[in-house]
Amino acid sequence: MSGKPTEQPGAGQHEDTIHNERTVRREDTTSTAHASEQRLAPGAVLDHGRYRLLTKVGSDSRCNAQLWRAKDGVLGRDVSLTIIVGDSTDTTQTSDARRTLERAMHASTFNHVGVARVLDVVSSAPGDPDGVLGIVIAEWTHGSDLTEVISDGPLAPGTAARLLQPLAAAVEAAHHAGLVLGIDHPQRVRVTGDGEIRMAFPGPMPDAGSGEDVRGLGALLYLLLTGRWALSGSPEGVSSAPAGPDGTVVSPRTLRPAIPLELSTVAVRALGSPESNGTTGGVRTGAAVLRVLEQYAQQDAGEAVMHSAPAGVEARGDDVWQREDPKPDPGRRRKLIYGVGAVAVVTLFVVSWLAAMLIGMFVGPTDSSGPNRIVGGETNSDSQQQPSSSSKESSAPQPKPVAVNGSDVFVTEQDRDNRDEVDLVHDGDKGTSWQTDGYNDQLGTGFKSGIGIVLTLENPSKLTEVDVTSPSSGTELEIRAASDESPELSSAKVIGEGELDDGTTTIPVKTDESTSHVLVWITGLSQGDRYSSEIAEIELRGTNGQA
Repeated sequence: MSGKPTEQPGAGQHEDTIHNERTVRREDTTSTAHASEQRLAPGAVLDHGRYRLLTKVGSDSRCNAQLWRAKDGVLGRDVSLTIIVGDSTDTTQTSDARRTLERAMHASTFNHVGVARVLDVVSSAPGDPDGVLGIVIAEWTHGSDLTEVISDGPLAPGTAARLLQPLAAAVEAAHHAGLVLGIDHPQRVRVTGDGEIRMAFPGPMPDAGSGEDVRGLGALLYLLLTGRWALSGSPEGVSSAPAGPDGTVVSPRTLRPAIPLELSTVAVRALGSPESNGTTGGVRTGAAVLRVLEQYAQQDAGEAVMHSAPAGVEARGDDVWQREDPKPDPGRRRKLIYGVGAVAVVTLFVVSWLAAMLIGMFVGPTDSSGPNRIVGGETNSDSQQQPSSSSKESSAPQPKPVAVNGSDVFVTEQDRDNRDEVDLVHDGDKGTSWQTDGYNDQLGTGFKSGIGIVLTLENPSKLTEVDVTSPSSGTELEIRAASDESPELSSAKVIGEGELDDGTTTIPVKTDESTSHVLVWITGLSQGDRYSSEIAEIELRGTNGQA
């Protein structure tokens, strides 16, 4: 007896129903993210109207994060926003977003030149576009992201090594502090016009560990050397790295034979370094990557051209980023040999002339009346006396006191310590003083990265030294030149630093420009029963100061 198999009533309909429900859920999530992306347009405002979106500069599809430049309407400055979008009814997405925000909040205590400072972390607020799950607000970093840096081709090996050094140092410092940066995406990293690299959009993935940061370093080095992205989530316009028969990415040296073996090897080994992968020979720390970058950058320091820009070289800011590998130039070598020979001849002539001058100083000149008599080591001819070194020194400009006509306590987070007493540091009385609050944790390890005093100068001056009178030995501080009384810490240039002794400590200052404001930025407090520091007097001296 033949016939078709009997189909159980409703079985197919039940499977179709399950499939349709899953499809609907995926479509709902996608449509929510798409709807929020449509509403997140230039001009939109977030967090009760405080942040106005200016330009979208990237996106991280791995965690539904959009990267924006925005204007802080309260403080009137540009900021970077990492906006996490998703379905607010999906518990997995909301839990992941909350974990990312928590980790970003922990990173707000981390202070490093290679990482933009986290200013605030907020959840979605009434009035925000639908689908916004949270926002990480950080300092804005001018410049270009790494996808733009390699848009015209990969960088020369020495340039790539030097460029990536500060970021590798930041990774190592963050891991020592128990933090993860989340640098494994090229649009989250930006390079300023001066060639300084920064993690510009903080906010690590919810489950990322320190191994992901090391893999990120390997991927960034691979990108700069080859122009290819070696991890998942390749940004638009950037090709993925090719893989070999075993599924691992091919070495950078395979794509560009001019790349040194050390750099090529560390990039590949760092890419294979997640902590769960027990592979021998992998690179597992930022310090290991940093050592190779430093070694090659020092050996190949002559690779970047700093004055002229020949063919194949692109100028950015004050530097010239060489994109083509340097080739031997016989003509240039001959010129160098001739130049060295000419320098040797001139040097011999100068040495001979100096020797003759020294002999003349001791023997002395003669005239028709006979040799000068030497009495007590001096000749009887006043006209032959040479000016003393002390008279030369007295003719040089001497540092003068620089008058201060205002001050304020400067912080980047929390309250300003004893703000009403800060004027005591420049009242001319070393018996009065300003003191920080007492803390259970050292600066940089708790909720405060530093405390400072901004001094407003009566006249712009070029400083040469700063005297700080304090009983708090061990206090560590930086002297920074500032443009106003409320500066951005990142833009206030460090011109001196030192550690205080009990009493008056003189801190040398090195600067070529006059400044109107000085920030005395305390990075380490004196340790007693609690962490705190006291400053009795701050005295400034400079060549252009007026008492």
